[in-house]
Amino acid sequence: FRRVLFRSVWVLSNRHQLPMISKLHLQIDPRSGVPVYRQLMDQVKYYVAGGTLRPDDQLPSIRELAIAISVNPTTVVKTYTELERDGVIVMKHGKGAFISASAQKLTAGEQLDTIRRSAKHLAVEARQLQVPSPRVVKVVREELTALDGERQDGEVPVKFSVVQGG
Repeated sequence: FRRVLFRSVWVLSNRHQLPMISKLHLQIDPRSGVPVYRQLMDQVKYYVAGGTLRPDDQLPSIRELAIAISVNPTTVVKTYTELERDGVIVMKHGKGAFISASAQKLTAGEQLDTIRRSAKHLAVEARQLQVPSPRVVKVVREELTALDGERQDGEVPVKFSVVQGG
């Protein structure tokens, strides 16, 4: 079993002249075989690609994010360094990390291709485990409903969380 802990980190947005607050959902799975910094990078890139994070949105400070998701600050430094190298964020000395103006949102087709890769991976695992298709679909619906249930009025439907081995 894995125990899931939910933690919130606020991301300030410079949209519409007034700062808005969005919550992001990051799922860190230490048993996935993917380094934590890479999991963070990929998820930030997905939020940018999907339009949840937009140019000039400010990410949490290194220390704030490290504390919120229970990782070493060095992991967040590596994440931010790689995101900056990839042109996704811009680090402003003394001010923090911001989504780059050149960060690209994916088209609907590109988003579908990305989610299809994840769906294919899930389908293969389900077949290997001999889990019937209706049960897989039911689990996916339950997970989507759980994420939708975490929404509060006026919030983007995302939240930071940590998956820890238990």
